[in-house]
Amino acid sequence: MRVAVEMTLKGLDRFDLAILRNLAGNGRISVTDLARRVGLSKSPTQARLRRLEKSGIITGYRAMINPITFGLDHVSFVEVSLNDTREAALTDFNFRVVQIPEIEQVHLIAGSFDYLLKVRTQSITDYRRVLAEQISTLPHVAKTSTYVAMEAVKETTSEDLI
Repeated sequence: MRVAVEMTLKGLDRFDLAILRNLAGNGRISVTDLARRVGLSKSPTQARLRRLEKSGIITGYRAMINPITFGLDHVSFVEVSLNDTREAALTDFNFRVVQIPEIEQVHLIAGSFDYLLKVRTQSITDYRRVLAEQISTLPHVAKTSTYVAMEAVKETTSEDLI
């Protein structure tokens, strides 16, 4: 995977990629420690960081919180088919779907359905409520199909991609 990423990130050298790998693993690393790990002095490392941020390659820094510690261990994947897939309908759906906090991910799909949603709740009862009261009432929803995840075998983070 790393080779494919390096090929798609043209214009980034080995120092840029090392900076990205280190930050993906620890976004709280000091610039001094980051510089030491990538083999540069502090000033060039800071300049590279600013360039990576300004170019949009680094979009922010955040804490990764384990949702299971909050009792949010029920994960469902939902296929959503719309009754209208013209641009205005997709825009309506997109605007509303991102407002549902239980939905972690939304993907427009090229396939036999239109969207794939990852929904995280505390229980199947909570999921059923979210499906009935929120997902099914979204604009242009014609049909949904739910798949309940029994176990997360692998969840890749950006650290694993670079």
